Amino acid sequence: MRLKEIQRTAHPAWSPAPHHPICLALGTSAQQLDASFNTTAALEIFQVDFADPSLDMKLKGSLPTSNRLHSLVWVNFGAGEDGLGGRLIGGSDNGMVTVYSPEAIVTSGAEAIIGQSDKHTGPVRALDFNPFQSNLLASGANDSEIYIWDLNNFSNPMTPGTKSQPPEDISVVSWNRQVQHILASANPSGKAVVWDLRKNEPIIKISDHSNRMHCSGMLWHPEVATQLVLASEDDRMPVIQMWDLRFATSPLKVLENHTRGLLSIAWSQADPELLLSSAKDNRILCWNPNTGEVIYELPTTNQWCFDIQWCPRNPALLSAASFDGWISVYSVMGGSLEAQQQSRADQISSSFDTMDPFGTGQVLPPLQVPQPTPQTTLVAPLKKPPKWVRRPVGASFAFGGKLITFESPKAPVQSPQAVPVPRQVFVSQVTTETELLQRSRELQAALQSGSLSDYCQAKIHKAPTDSEQDIWRFLLVNFEDEARVKFLRLLGFSKEDLERKISTCLGKNLQPNGHGVDANDLAEKIQLLSTQRSEESGDGVDSTKTPGSSSPSDFFSQIPAQPQDKEKISFQIPVSADADGLISQALLVGNFEGAVDLCLNDGRYAEAILLAISGGQELLQKTQQTYLDKQRNSISMLISSVVTQNWGDIVQSCDLDNWKEALAALLTYAHPKEFAHLCETLGSRLEGERTEKRCLQACLCYICSGNIEKLVECWALQRDCSSPLVLEDLVEKMMVLRKSVERLRNSEVAVQSPILADKLTHYAGLLASQGSLATALSYLPDTSDQACIMMMRDRLFHAQGEGGAAWGQQPPPFPYNIVRVTGGDPDPARAPAVPAQAQPPAQTTQTPGPYQPPLPVMPVVGQPPLPVMPVVGQPPMTTVFTPQAVTHSRGPPPPSYGGLPPSSHAPPPSGLPRTGLRPAYPQHPATAPGQDGWNDPPAVRGGPRKKKVVPDNYTPPAPITAPVMGGYPMEDHHQPQGQQGHDPSRTQQGHDPSRTQQFPPGAPQEPSVQLLQALPAERVEQREIPAEHMVLKQTFDSLVQRCQLAAQDPQTKRKLDDASKRLGYLYDKLREQTLSNNILGGLHEISRCVAGKNYQRGLEVHTAVVTSSNFSEIQAFMPILKVVMTIANKLGV
Repeated sequence: MRLKEIQRTAHPAWSPAPHHPICLALGTSAQQLDASFNTTAALEIFQVDFADPSLDMKLKGSLPTSNRLHSLVWVNFGAGEDGLGGRLIGGSDNGMVTVYSPEAIVTSGAEAIIGQSDKHTGPVRALDFNPFQSNLLASGANDSEIYIWDLNNFSNPMTPGTKSQPPEDISVVSWNRQVQHILASANPSGKAVVWDLRKNEPIIKISDHSNRMHCSGMLWHPEVATQLVLASEDDRMPVIQMWDLRFATSPLKVLENHTRGLLSIAWSQADPELLLSSAKDNRILCWNPNTGEVIYELPTTNQWCFDIQWCPRNPALLSAASFDGWISVYSVMGGSLEAQQQSRADQISSSFDTMDPFGTGQVLPPLQVPQPTPQTTLVAPLKKPPKWVRRPVGASFAFGGKLITFESPKAPVQSPQAVPVPRQVFVSQVTTETELLQRSRELQAALQSGSLSDYCQAKIHKAPTDSEQDIWRFLLVNFEDEARVKFLRLLGFSKEDLERKISTCLGKNLQPNGHGVDANDLAEKIQLLSTQRSEESGDGVDSTKTPGSSSPSDFFSQIPAQPQDKEKISFQIPVSADADGLISQALLVGNFEGAVDLCLNDGRYAEAILLAISGGQELLQKTQQTYLDKQRNSISMLISSVVTQNWGDIVQSCDLDNWKEALAALLTYAHPKEFAHLCETLGSRLEGERTEKRCLQACLCYICSGNIEKLVECWALQRDCSSPLVLEDLVEKMMVLRKSVERLRNSEVAVQSPILADKLTHYAGLLASQGSLATALSYLPDTSDQACIMMMRDRLFHAQGEGGAAWGQQPPPFPYNIVRVTGGDPDPARAPAVPAQAQPPAQTTQTPGPYQPPLPVMPVVGQPPLPVMPVVGQPPMTTVFTPQAVTHSRGPPPPSYGGLPPSSHAPPPSGLPRTGLRPAYPQHPATAPGQDGWNDPPAVRGGPRKKKVVPDNYTPPAPITAPVMGGYPMEDHHQPQGQQGHDPSRTQQGHDPSRTQQFPPGAPQEPSVQLLQALPAERVEQREIPAEHMVLKQTFDSLVQRCQLAAQDPQTKRKLDDASKRLGYLYDKLREQTLSNNILGGLHEISRCVAGKNYQRGLEVHTAVVTSSNFSEIQAFMPILKVVMTIANKLGV
């Protein structure tokens, strides 16, 4: 794409790469004259400003010169204050080599000419500077003169060696790009000499044996030190030869595409796969030297280009100097022409004076410059991205902690042939949380083996704080027997210690068994008793038996009797009016309630309770409650709760510093059904304090109750669970408590709480990011219907691949409906009116008319369906039923086509050549309502006609066995034998008035169905479009229909009508399978771009296909395809 241009007959030179902004120096060319025969010369510097959309370049400075130039280079030697430094060296036609200062030319200050020498005796046509030492310059002239100049000491040049014989002109010199002391020179006779400046002698000579290689250019390979290219100016041999000094007997490769001799070549230093060449056939080509393929052709004018150069700073730019006096700057990356077109229109508009251009005294209205519709606003770039655009390396993280990396492997530098180097993509597993994975594996192993007690013991030993140890001790107790007793011990309450303290308080000696009896002492006493009894029985002394030594049967007989004459104690029953008398009277009459009330009133609580026991359970409870209400001391509330079994008051009213005592009371007395709720209530009170200490105490309460959700909420209250290790701590406790609850309930605990699901999903995501996919999948809640969790489960399942742990299992449900997208018209209801009619199954006709592109058809019942490639981004297209030909056997009538009324079609223009079945009679079968026959033939011309519906019991007529005489209806005939291979979309209708049925005046002139099916048809073979290419037909036809709906002006509609016809040639070639793979691949890429409505990309692919294909293959359909995409892009359909 042309970016800038200026009219000069000059040699260009780009500013060096470090200099900014980019400038272009132009020195007037020698041996060239313009139309004015101007002989002046100048050296000009222009700034290339791409912010300006116009084609003009800004002149920075100019210096008149006495000599015209054959060559000009800009060397990065020296620097100016404004960045415009370096040196300009020009070789003139009189043998003068001059060094200029670009800074002085721009500022017009000091002397611009820094150095000058006339050592050469003829025109200096060759100049090149050393890429390693910018102060070294090589020049070549007549008589094999080659000088090496040092810009630090310009007066004394050196020679690379003795002159080659016979003396010849030096057309080009070039420094090696890899070895700084190697220089090459070439002459028009086709010989190239390689010089070694260390030895001051030529080391190798290259020449073509055909003697027709007139060298016009020579360049070293940017990366391979032993390879160079030579360009031939001879029209008989317009080639580029690539040589390798290791095989210097013949060219390594020959690039042939130009038809006339080459004038200039340029090799990109940024990408060795880009080699420019200009020739006398008015073409500028860009080659890939490795493959010999032309990958780009610049759109140039019909003029020879004698000098082309790549821009050192911006590798996408190049300059071209042509003999018509224009210097142009191009870009190989393509672009849009809209800005340039608008700029030209503005220039045209501003060139007219709207006030009074003709001196008539009348002011003209503002000029309305017509805006032409740009058919091509985009210029395609290179076929493949250049090296500076391609990523040398790349990395991307993928799901599951995978890191995908690639790099561009370097080919063997000294390889004479272009060996394809395989490009590798590396998939690595990235692990950043090693401790998390280790702890996760330990937890998973414990959960799977069931050894959670050992796991808890290990966590207790590793716990960093006392509170952490307490939590794991409480979790451990859940897996042991008598959990409540052990919870009490963890809280500091032991029955043995308590009994010892009570005995000490009461002054008694507490025996070790806890019941006041020492077992050892009891055994000794029993032994002593047995010894005494045996001794007494042996002596026979009965009178000396002690009570303790008597036999058990004599024990009760030896009990002393109570004295019978003991005096009985008498007492009085008071009946006075005081408290005692009233109590006695109440007891005498059985009024226990009154007696209890009197005792309570008199402070006799012991008597009140004793009497209440005799008065029944209800009176006892009332008495206890009254007593407890009157007693207000430190243990009254505890005694009250123990007596009344009302532990809610203790939980809700106790001081939080006594949480251990409250929890101990619950562990001792609470009913199992109420225990969990009471523990949760106590934990909620502790959690409400919002301190870390209280939250840890609340966690212990929740562990006792087995409430996983509350434990998670409380734990997350004081900790940032976004940290992986903190979340691991929480999940460990959560899963261990969950397993303990499952052990207690003997059933699995489902995760239904949103906070549990959130934490587990976050944890699963962490594990997945570390590559532990199977473990992550096991932690996801199974019963959750949240879309994010279901998506995570689906990704984890499929990310494990065939070898994963989940492979072979049923895939998890996906949260969204899977929609199969197929190609079709986005709005079938707005489809254009296409003539559609039903026709007999075995016959097709032809009538001249507009080509109606067929859409995908549905398969016949009983036959396998044809594969149809879906078009992404379009809804399914309306399909119709295509019946096959019937046979002689009678059976159910075949289904008919449906279609639009005949009056909806356009007047048929001149016919196109088509193939098909051609009966010699009009064919107008009936149509079925409710069907869209998009590929049926148009109706016979005439007024609107009624549709004739074939009845369900219709029987096809018998075949005709004799000529039809006249146009009368035929009855009782059978259908002719079916014809195979017809295509309804490629048929026309014929009309013979002599064979038309006679109708009464005023009746609709419609031929009989029996007549239409009576005559046999000529059989013509017709192929189907291959199934893999049906998507092209669907997409392009749908695009034309959408454009027809949106088009307003008649000119666009005419273009679209023509497109419908000319796309038929494409479909014919698809049927015949005569298109090359390159064209088919491009068409499928265009189809995908159209389906995605990316018309800009589609036009770029179109240009690439046209430039790389044989135009005779595609001239029938590719131009109209471009027109349709341009229209679609403009209409925005």
